[in-house]
Amino acid sequence: MPDHISPPRTHDPLLQPLRLKGLTLRNRIMSTSHASTLDEGGLPKERYQRYHEEKAKGGLALTMFGGSSMVSKDSSWGGGQIDVSTDAIIPDLQQFSQRIHAQGAAIMCQISHLGRRADATVMNWLPTLAPSRVRETRHRNIPREMDEHDIDRIIRDYAAAALRCKEGGLDGVETVTGGHLIGQFLSPRTNLRTDRFGGSTENRARFGLMVHEAIRRAVGDDWLVGIRFVVDEDIGDGIDFAECLRIARIFENAGNIDFFNAIFGRMDTDLSLAEHNMPGMSQPIAPFLKPVGAFRRETRLPVFHAARIPDIATARHAIAEGLLDMVAMTRAHMADPQIVNKLARGEEDRIRPCVGASYCMYKKVACIHNPATGREQSLPQVIERSPTPGRRVVVVGGGPGGLEAARVAAERGHRVVLFEAGAKLGGQMLTAVRATWRRDLIAIVDWRAAELARLGVEVRLNVFAEAADILAEAPEVVIVATGGLPDIDWLEGGEHCVSVWDVLADATTAKDDVLVYDGTGRHQAVSCALHLAEQGRQVQFVTLDDNIGLEMEYSARVIYRKRFAERGVRSTIDHALVRVRPEGNRLVATFRHELTGGELELVAAQVVIEHGTVPVDDLFHVLRGRSANAGITDIDALLERRAQTPRGEGFELHRIGDSVSSRNVHGAIYDALRLCSAL
Repeated sequence: MPDHISPPRTHDPLLQPLRLKGLTLRNRIMSTSHASTLDEGGLPKERYQRYHEEKAKGGLALTMFGGSSMVSKDSSWGGGQIDVSTDAIIPDLQQFSQRIHAQGAAIMCQISHLGRRADATVMNWLPTLAPSRVRETRHRNIPREMDEHDIDRIIRDYAAAALRCKEGGLDGVETVTGGHLIGQFLSPRTNLRTDRFGGSTENRARFGLMVHEAIRRAVGDDWLVGIRFVVDEDIGDGIDFAECLRIARIFENAGNIDFFNAIFGRMDTDLSLAEHNMPGMSQPIAPFLKPVGAFRRETRLPVFHAARIPDIATARHAIAEGLLDMVAMTRAHMADPQIVNKLARGEEDRIRPCVGASYCMYKKVACIHNPATGREQSLPQVIERSPTPGRRVVVVGGGPGGLEAARVAAERGHRVVLFEAGAKLGGQMLTAVRATWRRDLIAIVDWRAAELARLGVEVRLNVFAEAADILAEAPEVVIVATGGLPDIDWLEGGEHCVSVWDVLADATTAKDDVLVYDGTGRHQAVSCALHLAEQGRQVQFVTLDDNIGLEMEYSARVIYRKRFAERGVRSTIDHALVRVRPEGNRLVATFRHELTGGELELVAAQVVIEHGTVPVDDLFHVLRGRSANAGITDIDALLERRAQTPRGEGFELHRIGDSVSSRNVHGAIYDALRLCSAL
């Protein structure tokens, strides 16, 4: 057995089955329902199904889908939801369930009414409704108060939707409390009623009880029905742990549910979503495992849970210590749908890590470093060996794109050598991880470095490769992944400024009074400004956009805004930097307002610039004339994942990532995967 492979973990707590009524789940690992936006008009067609099928192939026990699936026509937020409000969905559900069951996994759907979270200005243009006329900050609509006719209709809609899921061959459904309609009835923050549906805990639970009673009558006693259930709203005027537990016992005693899928906190603002509902790398690992474990000790029913459980060690602890019955690794499965298979084979160290970047919340289900996720129809999750292996492939550059190119080419069975000018692999990532709470990104590099070692890729560090070095390898394919350098030369007075790279590489070079200019809306400038503020500098932040961090996930953006406020970072929006001039020992930066054209001058001891990168492509252009394809990548072949077909003599030459243009980590890795998986 190779050194890197441990013995199969047949006695691992995570690999033990769980019995739920007549259903046996083959292990304790699942993926929770989420809005993947892969639907077609609200229906889970092949693209949607393939995304979940890969997780089932990877060995997990249960995949849930359809986050916020709409049971009623007035429960839309404008797209990206599964529509279970009509029988039109049943054939797709039947195909979907057959596909998942064929891989040995179970499948369930979340069904819900959004209540005040719906949007009255989309789809059917129906007014939003809620227990009371209380507006939600995040979704912004002002709902009308429901009457008993609305209540009766929506209860019927829940039951009909659940029956469609049963007729579609699913193993069960879950409803959801939280900020959705059932939860809006449960919480005194959103339920101000004085009738039989408001006031006491029992009255506020009445709507949810009626929903589940109607569902049970529709689907029978042998089918699984659960609740994604808030165990603590974590706000003074909400429901605390003790009251949530009382509500849970009310539902248990009614006898119509089979499991709790426990969540924590609220979801009515961007901040509560980022800190409670879908925590990212700004939060600790498994931040709510302790209260959920306490909830599990007090309930009779099995408890599931998902919230930043990205690694097997944490998941194993949750099951082994009896904190959970099923552990959900939803975003971790976007990073690597083969988690369970690797665990069962004793290859736990080969699991591609979820780094918590929450890129999947910005570009739905697009993992920051697994571009095959969400693209299963065109890209492989498991790289197959080439029918013509053994080509000599040279990769220049050891950043994320170059590492991925080398990994995929080696998996295809080719002989790969990688040149890196620096002393360490990682490229721009080595600078990015110096910023506050972005350190986990280094796993993108570390995992690939370990895979290259396993695959026998020859890595040559401290080599600034020139054309002669490349040609000496007698390459058949050359992939230039040399990245870029900070773009400052465009600016009048740019010689007086420094780049984000400069101050992140060595924070001691930052002066006490710093102005950070963001010309991209990405993480670089914002993370740098926060990092300097946390180092005690006075920081001004200016962006040409109408908000900070426009090119990032909303969950990170709101965390940055919060921490800017906590650290006193002054932000100015809608201003483009046009020139910088020295004045004594200070710098005067002149900005132009993007809307009015008016000028603004700000003074600081230091001006730090983020304006993307300029490609480092000298080597590419030197090699171009000697290549068979003149360095031209056939875009049609690339998009169709066909082999490139050079016509002249010489090697095949391509460039990827920032050596083409300034983009992001996902773009560089995506370039590499789709190019090299066809080699």
